[in-house]
Amino acid sequence: GVARVLRGACGHARRARRIMLQNVGLSLALITVLIPLALLGVLGLAAVVLENLGTANMAFTLLPMLTVGAIESLLHHGSQAQRDLWLAKLVSGQWSVTMTLTEPQAGSDVGALRTTATPITAGEHAGKWLIKGTKIYITWGEHELAENIVHLVLARTPGAPAGSRGISLFIVPKYLPDADGNPGQRNDLRVVSIEHKLGIHASPTCVMSYGDNDACVGELVGAENAGLKAMFTMMNSARINVGAQGLQLAERAWQQARAYARDRVQSARAGSPDKTPVAIIEHPDVRRMLLRMRALTEGARALLYTCCGLIDRGALGDEAAQLRAELLVPLVKAWGTDIGCEVTSLNIQIHGGMGFIEETGAAQHFRDARITPIYEGTNGIQAADLVTRKLGFDNGGVLAALMAEIAAEAKDEPALAELANTCAAIGAWMLAEASLDDRLAGSVPFQTMCAVAVAGWQLLRQARAAGGAQVPAAIAASKPAVARFFLDHVVTEALGLKASAMQGAGGLYALDAEALTA
Repeated sequence: GVARVLRGACGHARRARRIMLQNVGLSLALITVLIPLALLGVLGLAAVVLENLGTANMAFTLLPMLTVGAIESLLHHGSQAQRDLWLAKLVSGQWSVTMTLTEPQAGSDVGALRTTATPITAGEHAGKWLIKGTKIYITWGEHELAENIVHLVLARTPGAPAGSRGISLFIVPKYLPDADGNPGQRNDLRVVSIEHKLGIHASPTCVMSYGDNDACVGELVGAENAGLKAMFTMMNSARINVGAQGLQLAERAWQQARAYARDRVQSARAGSPDKTPVAIIEHPDVRRMLLRMRALTEGARALLYTCCGLIDRGALGDEAAQLRAELLVPLVKAWGTDIGCEVTSLNIQIHGGMGFIEETGAAQHFRDARITPIYEGTNGIQAADLVTRKLGFDNGGVLAALMAEIAAEAKDEPALAELANTCAAIGAWMLAEASLDDRLAGSVPFQTMCAVAVAGWQLLRQARAAGGAQVPAAIAASKPAVARFFLDHVVTEALGLKASAMQGAGGLYALDAEALTA
């Protein structure tokens, strides 16, 4: 099963149009360029590299994506001995990483996990831990494209508090390093099955079993019961990169749709005296879809790059930039992946019936995109994070300052200014008046409004900059038109979400569970 998945990964990579990856070794060498870039504090540049690679093949690019977050987690929470042993191999791409959280009975409730870690008190592994449990949905949980696979596993130690307060993080390698730090004895872990998925078929997603023979050895990262904090260091990176995956798939779908719309000839232009069939790009509704695809894709890119730039500034000591970046992370993840689903769906629509046929390849991107609003914290979880934690930064001051800056710069764009002011007002209402249920009930539309406001702001800035003397003619012509479409259509749509964001939770519970599902 693993071999079949890997053959599919290599086949998909060779067929990718933007980057022709000739063999697996070259693939990994190219992909791992992003790891040192991210570590050098140039996440913005790493995001550009990752976008190109992920647009070529998002599923295959999942292999090194989690490595960046794992490195950050070990840098912040690992011991010096762990950093000395593991980091060089991870940075080089010689060893890959999994993020091993989910269990069958727990789902998104990580605090309900049952995997255990028991201290080893004697023998060659004294001071380490025996890991035992089953994890599901483990991306690239098994393969032979790296010398070793480092599983970062959440588990519960003896006597640990209940829930998320009792979770610890462990390094559990496929091969235990020998005295020289090279892969040695095979650890007691195995793949139980390969998930049969809707999409991302070039990425093996595994059910993993640890400790079937009571001999799975792991190392504790950080303190006991502090695993969730260490894992969230990794997860924040992953959430940004998953938001980027929405952009990557949107870009690929846009490339495919524009090529098809130029080539496909069907019907005369409505109202034209010439009844000769034209390329479908000439028809108004196809133009609408193409412009929407491009505007949403460029908006998602603007939001992503803005967040990455703020993270880079935060890494240099700019605390205000760091707080603003943390506010934007759930927006990048959730809205970026929503856009990926919408744009890949529009690609199928532009292809018409041929989009529903596998030979065109349009359906693959739609299938691949559908996982992105789910993993690394569902988009509903991102919205909950926004309204329960991020909104409270500086008692609401971080969001208020961001929206005030947008409104000030958009004084000649009434819809965008109104959207920014509305987001600020909803945020103030949520903090001062709304119950927790009311905030959560309106969190998803509110999250969308905030994301559209930031993306529209950045596209407005780009459109204004497009008039510069050094701007290529094609960009000078297209950027204002794309930004105009976004401001006239996407921003005005987001304004319509105000009522939903402030409606409260009452209507959600007007029916009890039995009546709702009758």
